[in-house]
Amino acid sequence: MDTNKSEEFYSRLKTQLTETSTWPSNYLYKFIVPTDPAKIKKIEDIFNNLGAVLESKKSKKGKYTSVSVTVNLKGPDEVIEKYKEVGKIEGVISL
Repeated sequence: MDTNKSEEFYSRLKTQLTETSTWPSNYLYKFIVPTDPAKIKKIEDIFNNLGAVLESKKSKKGKYTSVSVTVNLKGPDEVIEKYKEVGKIEGVISL
């Protein structure tokens, strides 16, 4: 994803989150990850110490794992910060 598109995306996301949610609030992240314990562990580490609830489920053929993370955050900036951190992990798709 090129930087301009991603900044535009995050700007829109911040506006939507500000308008539609009362903060602090629970936020649900969904990621699709190639089934690789190291990559899943990296996602877990990003949300470690935040009281996040993580659920993962392998795809039918086991090639991918969906990871859902529910976490209470202070505001839209925290939501975006976590998306950017997870975005650095190769092969992860944010939904």
